[in-house]
Amino acid sequence: MTASVPAAKVIDGKAFAAGLRARIADAVPAFSAATGRAPGLAVVLVGDDPASAVYVGSKGKATVAAGMESFEHRLPATATQDEVEALLAKLNADEAVDGILLQLPLPGHLDEQAAVATIDPDKDVDGLTPVSAGRLALGIAGMVPCTPYGCLLLLQDRLGDLSGKDAIVVGRSILVGKPMGQLLLGANCTVTMAHSRTKDLPGLVRRADIVVAAVGRAEMVKGDWIKPGAIVIDVGINRLPPAEGEAKGRLVGDVAYAEAADVADAITPVPGGVGPMTIACLLRNTLVAAHRRAGLADPEGF
Repeated sequence: MTASVPAAKVIDGKAFAAGLRARIADAVPAFSAATGRAPGLAVVLVGDDPASAVYVGSKGKATVAAGMESFEHRLPATATQDEVEALLAKLNADEAVDGILLQLPLPGHLDEQAAVATIDPDKDVDGLTPVSAGRLALGIAGMVPCTPYGCLLLLQDRLGDLSGKDAIVVGRSILVGKPMGQLLLGANCTVTMAHSRTKDLPGLVRRADIVVAAVGRAEMVKGDWIKPGAIVIDVGINRLPPAEGEAKGRLVGDVAYAEAADVADAITPVPGGVGPMTIACLLRNTLVAAHRRAGLADPEGF
C-alpha cells in the first residue's frame, strides 16, 4: 500500500472479510442446533498445481475455523473426465455436503465447462454452473460467484444504497466481470460493461461513480481515467517483473493505485482489498446453501 494514501480512502477488504467470517461462525451453531449437523463444504483438487494446493489449504482452514465441516478430495493430474464427474456426482448425492467447489484450472486434457456443469446448482457455491448464471441473470435466488459478491458487499458498506449510481465493469470474464455487471444491475446501478477492446475506454471510465477493474492487465486503468470522488474496486492481481535487486516483482492490481487514490473517494489496495473477500464469501455461500437445502430461511444479515 502506498504510504501517501490517506487511510480513510483505503477500503480494507481484509478487515471486512474478517468481520464477515466471524459473523458466519456465530451463525453456524443455530444451523447445527436446527439440523443436527454443521454445514459442509467439499473442495475438489485435480493435479498438483502449487498455487491451487495453497488455495485449497486456505479454504479448508477457513471452513474449519468457521465451525463447518471440510471435505477435501484430491485426484491425480492423470484423472479422466469420467473420474472427475463421477466424484462430483457422488458429492451431489452426499447429504453432508452443502457446497461443492471444483478448484480451477483443471489439467489441460479435461473439459472445465462440462465438469462444472456436473455440480448440483444448489451446491454450486462458486456460482459457475450455467443454472447459477441463469438464475443470476433472471434475478432468481441462487449461488453467486464469490469474488463479485465480495465486491458488492464492499461497495454497499462504503456507499449504502447503490441505486442510480453510474457503474462500469472493465472485464467480461464469467468468474468476475459478467456476474459483477448483473449484481450491479440488481442493485439498481446503471451499468456499462467494458473490456480491453472497448473504444474510448478512458472516457467511459471517467463518467463512472463506481469503477470495478477486472481485466487482468497490470495498472491498465490510470489515475486520469478516474472521476473525482469515484469508488474504485480493483479485482486484478498481477506480478510485475522484478526490479534490479528484487528477488521477485511486486504485486499490483489492474489500476494504477497511487494515481487513482489521488482522485478517488475510496479504493481497494492490492493485496488486501478484494482478495480476502473471496474465501469469506465462499463460506457465506456455503452457509446460505445449507439453510436452503435444509428448508430453512436464509440466515439474516448475509
